[in-house]
Amino acid sequence: MRNVGVITTSRADYGIYFPILKRIAAHPQLRLMLFVTGAHLSAKFGRTIRFIQKDGFRTTARVPISLESDSPSAIARAMGECTRGFGKVFEKFHPGILLVLGDRYEMHAAALAAGPFNIPLAHLHGGELTYGAMDENFRHSLTKLSHLHFAATREYARRIIQMGEEPWRVRVTGAPGLDNVMSVPPYLRRDLTQLFGVDEHQPIMLVTFHPVTLEESHTAQSIRSLLGALNQFKEYQIIFTGPNADPDGNLIREEIHKFCAHNPQAKLVTNFGTRGYLSLLRHSEVMVGNSSSGIIEAASFQLPVVNIGTRQQGRIRGANVIDVGYGRDEIVDGIKRALSTALKRSLNGLVNPYGNGRASQKVVQTLATIRLEKLIPKKFYEKKN
Repeated sequence: MRNVGVITTSRADYGIYFPILKRIAAHPQLRLMLFVTGAHLSAKFGRTIRFIQKDGFRTTARVPISLESDSPSAIARAMGECTRGFGKVFEKFHPGILLVLGDRYEMHAAALAAGPFNIPLAHLHGGELTYGAMDENFRHSLTKLSHLHFAATREYARRIIQMGEEPWRVRVTGAPGLDNVMSVPPYLRRDLTQLFGVDEHQPIMLVTFHPVTLEESHTAQSIRSLLGALNQFKEYQIIFTGPNADPDGNLIREEIHKFCAHNPQAKLVTNFGTRGYLSLLRHSEVMVGNSSSGIIEAASFQLPVVNIGTRQQGRIRGANVIDVGYGRDEIVDGIKRALSTALKRSLNGLVNPYGNGRASQKVVQTLATIRLEKLIPKKFYEKKN
């Protein structure tokens, strides 16, 4: 029996992991070891470990870290807490292979702790670019720390190899989050009303705006420009999801609360869960903000997306994405274009560049069959001309 460890830090990565976790748990030759940290354990962020428990997964260990402040020094301390905590966890539980995802600082801290224990790392969503976020550095660092790579597209796989990773270690699987689109039954519109207070008849504008961590000095102006633009669309109910636990996340959350207090058609829902969030994508008229879900998942619903600023700059995107700057008028124009009949008609038959919803099968098959002893040590790969 092979022990597969999985690090989950928040609602965002858990939703992506979900189809993989189900397949690992059901596999006769694999045992799931689920390690939970970050926002999952914080009341401030909705204590989303409850979604994990509701789905029937048992947590192997929890590593609490302080998320009360979002200052750079507090985040640096949280990274230290996370590394120290996972060092203790890996001393007690030694998975045969550890699955990590993306670019979060908590994920990076956990991966660092695995190094002295010679635990091979398998990395999801490497090779991608997000020029506007400090996550860019963590993602590429995780690639170099890792021993096996599950890339969402061929272009991202090529970039991983460009970074010196041996080609045999890289698999193109597609984005696992799209498996949920295929397998998780959506809520009906009236279910969203009962569960989350979403108006059953008023059209939905979904808004997710995260801190742009390499542009902290502009956060206040950026969120106020966005909210000023949203004021132009009173005929829509505006549903906000909560920002990440990043520097200036609290500032964004406070501005959203003030906006909702003065706009009865607006509300903030901290956590929808995977099924609720995908259902909201399905029933929305447009998505506005700077979330990776607008780049990756939204295309599967042929949902128009207004992507603001630089946070997702560099990522492959579908024809449903309209890129705009931070100015209020730019955002208003982008939303009007996204809501136009012409754009919506053009998205009929749109193919999502991130895959067809079969990534988890490829990932789990590899985790079950790869020879672990050959993963460590690594060699730097240089393509010969």
